Amino acid sequence: MQAVLYVCHGSRVAEGRRQAVSFIEQCMETVDEPIQEVCFLELAHPTIEEGVQTCINKGATKVAVIPILLLSANHAKHDIPEELEPIKQSNPSIQFQYGAPFGVHERIVDILLERIHEQDSELSEEDMILLVGRGSSDEAVKENFREIESYVKEKTKIHKVETCYLAAAHPTFAEGLEQAKASEAKRVFVVPYLLFTGVLMQEMTEAIEKLSSPQPFILCNYLGYHPNLREVLRDRVYEAIST
Repeated sequence: MQAVLYVCHGSRVAEGRRQAVSFIEQCMETVDEPIQEVCFLELAHPTIEEGVQTCINKGATKVAVIPILLLSANHAKHDIPEELEPIKQSNPSIQFQYGAPFGVHERIVDILLERIHEQDSELSEEDMILLVGRGSSDEAVKENFREIESYVKEKTKIHKVETCYLAAAHPTFAEGLEQAKASEAKRVFVVPYLLFTGVLMQEMTEAIEKLSSPQPFILCNYLGYHPNLREVLRDRVYEAIST
């Protein structure tokens, strides 16, 4: 019997965890599989091991493990597979299928644009867009953001589109803010490339509130669990099951 195990990142902020579970529950309605469970990579329960065990207890013989992550970085490439390895060894009769993160996707870029237009529907070529990623030491993530920048430039006709990172990569968020402040941009739209609210969103809000700048810095909402993401996730589930 097929099971689907959705692996969310986890958050110290209860609202972030609640949003993650709520999103997955909505996605479950679009996936026609008998066993579907949610777990967390870190900072929350159930853990991956607990999630797998629940699937097995319900009769699963195959478990599709789906990372609820935006890009393929260390969590997707190393952390989740490393968590799974001893679980696989303890359950040799269970077939595991490992899915891909959301990845760079035009439907996700459309959410970014929606978040910007929520702040102002009329954009100017004199405006600047500062994308804010979680950050990773994986160079592939920077390449992903270069692709995302290209999509955003193409869809908005704004030429000043830059990326900074909240951790593990440069330019840092503080550096990104200073570079934007020194630019000739009329306004700076700060766009978090994050799935949910949490400590990182709180830190960004505080940093922008403290910023002294001649031009307005407009913090947009995080991606959130948008219908477009449900569509992309459904695709990732069935890709994994078909392997």
